[in-house]
Amino acid sequence: MSHLTPPRQLPETDADAPDRTRAEEASTAPVATDPEPAQVVAAGAADETPGPATKEAGEPAGDSPATETDGGAKDEREPAEAVVPDTASTGEDSADEEADASTSTTDEPDPTGAAGSPTRPGWFGWRRRYPRTAMGVHMGTTVLAAVLVFVVLLVPNRLDWITVQSFLRLPVEVIFLAAVLLVLPSKGRRITAVILGAFVGLSGVLKCLDMGFRQTLARPFDLVFDWVLLSDGADWVKDSFGRSGEVLAVVGVIVLVIAVLTLSALAMVRLANVLARHRPVAVRSTLVLGVVWILCFTLGVQFGGVTLATNGYAQYLANRVQYVRDGLGDADVFKKQMAVDAYAKTPADRLLTGLRGKDVMFTFIESYGRVAIDDPTMGPEVDATLKAGDARLKAAGFAARSGWLRSPVTGAGSWLAHSTFLSGLWIKNQQRYRTLTTSDRATLTSYFQKTGAWRTVGIVPGVRKAWPEGKYFGLDHIYDSTHLGYQGPYFSWTPVPDQFSLEAFQKLEHSKKNRDPIMAEIILASSHNPWSPIAHMIDWKDLGDGKVFYKIKKEGTNPTEVWKSAQRVRTEYRKAIQYSLDSLTEWMQRYGDDRTVLVFLGDHQPVPTVTGGTANRDVPVTIVARDPKVLDRVSNWGWTDGIKPADNAPEWTMNKFRDRFMTAYGPQGG
Repeated sequence: MSHLTPPRQLPETDADAPDRTRAEEASTAPVATDPEPAQVVAAGAADETPGPATKEAGEPAGDSPATETDGGAKDEREPAEAVVPDTASTGEDSADEEADASTSTTDEPDPTGAAGSPTRPGWFGWRRRYPRTAMGVHMGTTVLAAVLVFVVLLVPNRLDWITVQSFLRLPVEVIFLAAVLLVLPSKGRRITAVILGAFVGLSGVLKCLDMGFRQTLARPFDLVFDWVLLSDGADWVKDSFGRSGEVLAVVGVIVLVIAVLTLSALAMVRLANVLARHRPVAVRSTLVLGVVWILCFTLGVQFGGVTLATNGYAQYLANRVQYVRDGLGDADVFKKQMAVDAYAKTPADRLLTGLRGKDVMFTFIESYGRVAIDDPTMGPEVDATLKAGDARLKAAGFAARSGWLRSPVTGAGSWLAHSTFLSGLWIKNQQRYRTLTTSDRATLTSYFQKTGAWRTVGIVPGVRKAWPEGKYFGLDHIYDSTHLGYQGPYFSWTPVPDQFSLEAFQKLEHSKKNRDPIMAEIILASSHNPWSPIAHMIDWKDLGDGKVFYKIKKEGTNPTEVWKSAQRVRTEYRKAIQYSLDSLTEWMQRYGDDRTVLVFLGDHQPVPTVTGGTANRDVPVTIVARDPKVLDRVSNWGWTDGIKPADNAPEWTMNKFRDRFMTAYGPQGG
């Protein structure tokens, strides 16, 4: 009953009457259409049928208690107590029921006899004025509530699994929810419905997060470790679409989450009320559906290749709980792994002896994955770039060997791949990364520093704020985006184009005379998502302070337009990888010498939009040197000649590289 509708005043029969005929006739009177306002006034003045009596002259304005006759009966002229409809005795006093009841009654005159003050049930009385519309809205809202609950329960947490058939199933969770709501009393049912509805809505939000993470990281959202990545996502939006785009995205997400939780709770409450209002039918239907589900599940009945009876939602929740438990227990597992280090007690003078006197560059090419080489739509162009790079290196006297490494991440999470490569541990989540960078576990770069034979530097143009982890990795000096001398524009996420980053390394460190050998960790960021706009190669002499790139950026593509088409995204990704490879091989041709040793690799595969959803996480890795003794030490690795690894080249997990590299270039070699 609407909170705007007072209890209906019905005339009470004489207490001595043999039956309640008059009251029953009043309570079961046929529905009348609303009269015109003039008719209402006339009816209020002339109606002489038994009903609420007007107050007599001199009577107080307040409510008057009914007086009793000698026989104990109330005077028929006095207002009678409200007769509550029988349906109210079930305890169902929800707003929906009252609103429905209001659609089947006509406006009553004011108890005081004032004809101009009819009650106004519903929203400003529209339910009585438009009963058919009100009934349609009521039924439509109920249907939408059921659809919302069904969609959340049935929708997969992967975009590529969403089909029409995935929604043509019978979830056991619906039967369970109906059974729970039917056995609870009125108050407990409402509270339970709100809680269950909010929970279902929350799981719907989690499924959306899973979809987003699978589109970027090819894995579901980690409820234990991934919250920090949401802020990184906001930063990416800001870098790609500006501050206003970030604000709109954040506000939109917050509003959407609140709306989903609220609507799902309201939907569950509405469905609970419908079940209670039609309890006999609901009980029978629930039992029938339960039997049907058991039979279909037992027999494995399918529809269009999809199992009809499903418990997918319950299985999804069970998987998420197990995922959380594994995450919470992973800390102890990782600490045990971290304690094992084959080179922890090796004296400094016996570390990396095969590279003494060499400049060693560990260079990561952002998102340089196997798909860039193997994909038939990108492979031919990238293959041409690799062949041109090989020709440059050979012309400058360099040789190369290449293989494959399997990254712990895909789509994003470069820092996890970098730390896996350098630490020799499998850094698959943010918690492991934090534990590693606050420990005393030595990395490949810190072992170079430990020897005292190299000056260790980092060229990290993607870093734009404090990076305390840099000290952990054993870097004597770090050049971030603000210390490379670049005065040009950002290219979407990328602060500094790769060609300029390498030229800055040359000017700041590599070209110095009478210096110690350098070990450099260089991160090339031009091939970072969203790959639009991207720079292109120019004459090295024209780089200057980078302002020349303003014109190049203006001629580039708009990321908003590029990301409307998966094909355009793949095209821009391919161009970005080609640019990074050209920058690196041209730098080696221009500035490399007899003591230069280059190790370059991809950190992870690009997002599924580019990879097509493949589970492969391989990235190319290459060692380049002019001194043949350097490559002879890895001759037993079985790697491919040149900077393009063969399809059948060895595949190692990325965490295996550190120890194999240190063994190959240690005192024993090989």
